[in-house]
Amino acid sequence: MTARRLLPLAFLALLAGCGSGQSVRSAPPASVPPSTADHPMPPVRIGVALGGGAAKGFAHIGVIKMLEANGFEPVVVSGTSAGSVVGALYASGMDAFQMQEKAVALDQTSIRDVRLFSGGLVQGQKLQEYVNQQLGNKPIERLKKPFAAVATRLEDGERTVFVRGNAGQAVRASSSIPGVFEPVTIGQYHYVDGGVVSPVPVDAARELGAEFVVAVDISSKASGKNPGDLLGTVNQSISIMGQRLGEAELKRADVVIRPKVNDIGAADFNQRNAAILEGERAAMAAMPQIRAKVAQLQQQRAAAASAAAREARQAAEKARQACLDKRSRWEKLRGNEEACAAPAR
Repeated sequence: MTARRLLPLAFLALLAGCGSGQSVRSAPPASVPPSTADHPMPPVRIGVALGGGAAKGFAHIGVIKMLEANGFEPVVVSGTSAGSVVGALYASGMDAFQMQEKAVALDQTSIRDVRLFSGGLVQGQKLQEYVNQQLGNKPIERLKKPFAAVATRLEDGERTVFVRGNAGQAVRASSSIPGVFEPVTIGQYHYVDGGVVSPVPVDAARELGAEFVVAVDISSKASGKNPGDLLGTVNQSISIMGQRLGEAELKRADVVIRPKVNDIGAADFNQRNAAILEGERAAMAAMPQIRAKVAQLQQQRAAAASAAAREARQAAEKARQACLDKRSRWEKLRGNEEACAAPAR
């Protein structure tokens, strides 16, 4: 047989070898979604919403102390009135023990400045200066934890959430109990106690990015008794006015802690240690509920992440298979799959 005849036969034999002698390379196995052990879920973002209650606000310190001790350190803080004072200190980076030291050493004269020409109202400038001093004069946006102070705009009753600017001034506005403190002027508006519109600022904590909100309610409850003093009367009046709003907002919290501080007067700063202790007790009583609900949220997040990963993998595998099906006959015979990327592991 001549060389001219042998060449076509040899070429046909080579093609046959490519189609039958060599098997087409199999596709790599579908990737397995990453396990939670290899890629643990980020921790739940816990927020605390600290309500108003004048001297009862020391209970917030006890609650935060127990949350930290049990591994549930809040990363987001919102506060109304007395809660804004504790919240600002906590957001600055102080832990509960440091705040307790500050509380024990606190002299009322350092935060109270009565002005006779304004009808004996507390001006609030000393409170503003005290807070700013404790925070190293840092504005809200430079604190270590996201923080919001809630106040009420006097002109129209609008709820106002301060998340930037002068921290001491925001706390002063949030704490300006009508009839006791002078309204605070910021820009063209005047502001008073946030308890009028948001006694326990759960929504503000959510707006800051909290996934799980622990609300601390220290508001006075109408017990059928006269509070007996001006501050107590005004404080209870605000609580009654904001009661329905407060109840609706509290339902949006994951856990509500209510320290037993009703027997502590709104102006009774001598009971600060008792208030802290009641905060600790109430937080410990709520700890099983907090653990269970945080665990449930983590399971829901893990299930959602697993489902999303599975859907993404299935979509990628479907796209890859479509790519493989579109190959030319020659590419299929060669087993060429490089152009169709396998789903990422």
